[in-house]
Amino acid sequence: MNFLWSPWRLEYVTSSKPDEGCVFCDAPRLPNPDSLIVYERKTCYVILNKYPYNNGHVMVVPYRHTPSLGALTAEERYEIADLQALCEKALVEAYTPHGINVGVNLGKPAGAGVLEHVHVHLVPRWNGDTNFMTVVGTTRVLPEDLHESAARLKPIFAKLGNSS
Repeated sequence: MNFLWSPWRLEYVTSSKPDEGCVFCDAPRLPNPDSLIVYERKTCYVILNKYPYNNGHVMVVPYRHTPSLGALTAEERYEIADLQALCEKALVEAYTPHGINVGVNLGKPAGAGVLEHVHVHLVPRWNGDTNFMTVVGTTRVLPEDLHESAARLKPIFAKLGNSS
């Protein structure tokens, strides 16, 4: 029998109490070893998803706590769009995916996990990445630890961000 270990998900699966505060407002204040932020700009930052769909699953998040795209300032909207393009370049360089899903979930019926703080997901995808584990076992296999993903992405974002 084979075992698949994903101990980082235990906290998420067993948590019965709602999180207090806002995970996206708190993220920029976490100490460096715990931070999953891979790149920062003036109004927004890029962070790895703590419970990723695939390795390299990042989110573009405004620092300002706001629930919708329509509530963003023009500067925030521009920076979110610009950072999405930067994320695409960084993910392609780091992981060579065959495609990337980009999306925003506005509202609970749309799948939003954090309703009150808008953010954009970018998920690298590969041909055949939906295998029997995902379809039958409702289990994802993620071969890279989140902090390893951060260590891989940070220098790429720094290089690409300085060149744009």
